[in-house]
This record gives sequence, structure tokens and C-alpha cells, in this order.
Amino acid sequence: MIDAIKSWLVYFWYYFEIQFSQIFIYWAIGIVIGSIISVFAKDKIHKFFLYIEKKNLGILGIFIASLLGILSPLCMYGTIPIAASFSKKGMKDDMLASFMMSSILLNPQLLIHTSALGVKVMLIRLNSCILVGFIAGLLVRIFYKKKSFFKFEKLYEIHNHDVDPNLFMRLLKNRFLLFSRNSFICFISNVCTW
Repeated sequence: MIDAIKSWLVYFWYYFEIQFSQIFIYWAIGIVIGSIISVFAKDKIHKFFLYIEKKNLGILGIFIASLLGILSPLCMYGTIPIAASFSKKGMKDDMLASFMMSSILLNPQLLIHTSALGVKVMLIRLNSCILVGFIAGLLVRIFYKKKSFFKFEKLYEIHNHDVDPNLFMRLLKNRFLLFSRNSFICFISNVCTW
């Protein structure tokens, strides 16, 4: 029994190490690009999102919201509070649905990570996510035209800790917060020495 467990662990570690070494560069590039977008472009993306809502672009606005969702560096847990704050500012539910769906499905980090599988796969994923976000917004527009789709009343805006006025320092704090965890450093050092 112990030999079987040891054999399984060796097998598991072997394939984990191979996959990690193959994907590491894409993971690292994705983190760097996502951090740069998060620090330098996040506010611009959100301001542009509010700007297009005021233009009343109709279906084109839903499509643009889907694109902005993909550009946004937020994951599912970050998208929901942002969407709640957009809703509070008067953003229409169809654009929110499009933005949220696209943002949850794909962000710049995941796009870079997906490129490890090839350009064709990356383009298929990108176009699929844009389409799904657009369809989500379109469905909300069609079926919830006269009533509210989202119920954000119970949510509140989370205090943003990413507020250093110096953008370069904000970038460093944003990324090196990850490295302040001793367990993460130990994990990386162990992987590098094996």
C-alpha cells in the first residue's frame, strides 16, 4: 500500500513539474500584465464604462461593455462589488450583465495564460467570451426591459486599499503583497530547487 502511494506521488509530482515548467512563463507574464492593467488602466476602463452608458448606444453599448469586461483585470469576486457600485450610479442592467459575464469568463491574465495553448485556442476563447457576454446583456435587455434584473441592495462598496498616489508604488504593493506570504516563498523556493 505504501509503495502504491509513493509511486502515485512520484507520478503526480513528475507531471506537475512538467506542466508547471511549461506554463510558468505564461503565468508570470499574465500576472505582470494583469498588475499593470490593474494599476494603470483599471480606473480608465471603469470611467469609460460609465461614459458609454451615458451615450445610450443601445446594442452597441452591450457589445462594448462585453469588451470592457474582458479588459478589466477583475475576477468574479471583484466584479460583483464593482457592478454593484455601477448599478448605484445608474448603469443599465443589460450593460452590467454583459460586463460581468465577460469579466468573469476572461481577463488579461487568463488571456495570456490561454495563449500557452496556441493562438487559435486563445482567439476562440476570446471570441467566445465576447459573444457570451454580449448574449447575456442582450437577454437581460430583452427579458428584463421593464424590471430590475440585479438585486444589489444587500451589497455595499468595498473599501479600496489600492490607493497609493504614486502609480509605480501601487504596482509594487499590488504584486509584492503576494510575495509577503512566507508559505508562497517557501513553495517557490522548493519548486526551484527540485
